[in-house]
Amino acid sequence: MPDDAAHATFPSVRPAAETEREARATRQGHQAITPAYAALDLGTNNCRLLMAAPTSGGLRVVDSFSRIVRLGEGLAATNRLSEAAMDRAVGALAACAEKLSRRPVRGFQAVATEACRRATNGPAFLARVEAETGLRPRVISAREEAELAMESCAPLLGDGDRRALLFDIGGGSTEIAWIRVPPRGAAHRGPGAELIGYVSLPFGVVTLAERAGASCFTEQGFGEVVELVGEHLRRFDRVHCIGQEIRAGGVRLIGTSGTVTTLAGVALALPRYRRPLVDGRTLEGCVADQAMGDLFALGRDGLAAHPCVGPERVEFVLPGCAVYAAIRQVWQVPSLTVADRGLREGMLLRMMRTESGGRNGGGVARGGPRGEARPQVRPPGPAPTPRPDRFGP
Repeated sequence: MPDDAAHATFPSVRPAAETEREARATRQGHQAITPAYAALDLGTNNCRLLMAAPTSGGLRVVDSFSRIVRLGEGLAATNRLSEAAMDRAVGALAACAEKLSRRPVRGFQAVATEACRRATNGPAFLARVEAETGLRPRVISAREEAELAMESCAPLLGDGDRRALLFDIGGGSTEIAWIRVPPRGAAHRGPGAELIGYVSLPFGVVTLAERAGASCFTEQGFGEVVELVGEHLRRFDRVHCIGQEIRAGGVRLIGTSGTVTTLAGVALALPRYRRPLVDGRTLEGCVADQAMGDLFALGRDGLAAHPCVGPERVEFVLPGCAVYAAIRQVWQVPSLTVADRGLREGMLLRMMRTESGGRNGGGVARGGPRGEARPQVRPPGPAPTPRPDRFGP
């Protein structure tokens, strides 16, 4: 699935025509380039960059980048990042550094997740990244991953929500966040959504693809992965009594990952993936189940040809669906809210709120680290002349 963030808005909507008028005026020298905030997420499977400017309703994306790098390829077997995987990631990060050099950056954060947390040669790899690209990704904990995902998805919470169950099916792990939602209304002036429990499962689409990817194309193999993941989810459920809360009502299930956005694309029968049609969409559980069944029935060749999947993601779709099927089996929430947003948006919103002194309101209450070190951006060599007309991946 391509990254469809260029010219997108989050969470408010700014017309594409207005964005194009601004870019055209900039090319003609009528206005300076707007300084942007930038956030980079180096994951187990993808390297993603998002650059955005603040608006009254949230943020407006001005540039983006996404590339599948498979950094965690072979990691489960060796506990090391392979040379080929590191080369792919460094190449993608160099492209990100080049993008960052074209536009004044008001604030920047870069994070690395499960692959760099787990790999014994992770520190050496990150030292190489800094030496060759000037970028300094910071390895974050599973808890901070959950907090950033909660930060980005908080605008999707509704007035009737008491709790939210947020899941992020990543490349090397799956993060589950159990969230308390404060009452809404003029009388409420307390903190925002609060993380009251989280768990990081050692199962992501890359690790599962290497462990059981081929078998996921069979009913038996798919079911075995569902049961494996379900065992871990049931332990988390027993600690927090989530099933009991679901039966009481007012619990929203939110998914943020390529798996759930693909399910939404299939459910909506999109001829090609489009973020504005997917992000924030709520699907009835039976509709998401039907989309999952449709993906399973396609087989390897059908998935490769599907416009919302493609050949690069064939091996990862069904392992991700198996994780979602386990979530659906353990926690029978009647609907699924799909979020095409995650760590990058969470970092951007944090930076913007911090600089505004909290005047933007809302946000989340966090039990983890408050301050964020801002990695420096030092792309080697002189910065090229800014080219604001060159947007998109």
